[in-house]
Amino acid sequence: MRLEWTTTRIELTEPLRISRATMAERDAVCVTLSHDGVSGRGEVVTSPRLGITGATIGRALADTAEWVARASEPEALRAALPVLRRRLADALPIAAAVDIAVHDHLAIRDGQPLCSYLGMPPWDSVPTAYTLGIGPPLATARSAARLITAGFSVLKLKLGERDPAADIARVRAVRAAAPTSTLILDPNGAWDTGTAVRILTELADLEIAAVEQPVPAGRLEQLDAVARAVPMPVIADEDAGSVEQLAALPPTVAGINIKLAECGGLDAAALMIDWARRSGVDVMLGCQVSTSLGIAPAAHLSGAARWVDLDGHLLIAADPWCGLGDFDGRLRRPAGPGLGIRRREAA
Repeated sequence: MRLEWTTTRIELTEPLRISRATMAERDAVCVTLSHDGVSGRGEVVTSPRLGITGATIGRALADTAEWVARASEPEALRAALPVLRRRLADALPIAAAVDIAVHDHLAIRDGQPLCSYLGMPPWDSVPTAYTLGIGPPLATARSAARLITAGFSVLKLKLGERDPAADIARVRAVRAAAPTSTLILDPNGAWDTGTAVRILTELADLEIAAVEQPVPAGRLEQLDAVARAVPMPVIADEDAGSVEQLAALPPTVAGINIKLAECGGLDAAALMIDWARRSGVDVMLGCQVSTSLGIAPAAHLSGAARWVDLDGHLLIAADPWCGLGDFDGRLRRPAGPGLGIRRREAA
């Protein structure tokens, strides 16, 4: 078996500002696992927050390529994915890319869509949220109106300005521009308990569908306090990044946000989905800014999710992959086995 990779620079259509940073570009690394004429693919993108640089990716993949070459068959690699996550515990996005390439290879070999190969509930089409970064209320409202016209029914608003009044004004402006949309709020842990409760209580009349990670990660007592005090569901995001973190979550949390890059891939995501089902907690599928190659694996889990926030490929200027549908607010299951997507020039 052979592991290879190539790098592509991806630029956002416009810079995306969130509470902790502004992003304008990333490097996307396509990881390809080849064996017996079948190639499976995954993707890892650089991430300053997670400490994933081009150099980090190159070193880790070179080491992993030797590990892959020693495996006897792809099934052996799949069985060893927990070992890979431990090997790359400080670089789980890289482990996730290899994990996805393994699963894609096996699903293609068996002639099944990835969702079927994983035993996930079937899906054909699902609405996805579109993320609106922090910006002036009127400009954000105009963007929201354009998205609703294009067909989007779910909008996610990034919050976390220094002035809580600015966050409140932006949410109210978007609700006025998109009165029937599903609104999800995401301050990326920017608020303290009092600020979160004050803002979310002020917005209670706007029928907010959910709020992600209102307080900083690691402050579970604050997460619990907010979840008890506000009228909308609270989703753990940074506090639910991996399988190991789930047991510590307070029972008041209504959902967990599963991001393949942060939990280590499809193998780990399946464990998290099973935990959520057993615990009576809903699932959100989240993502990083990436190409369709990075979004498609999570899209195949959509049948198990209450909230789908898989818009990373919609935020970039030139997606080298296609197959997940058009810019109309819905993800569609690609035709064909495995991930099902294809390079744009081939299409």
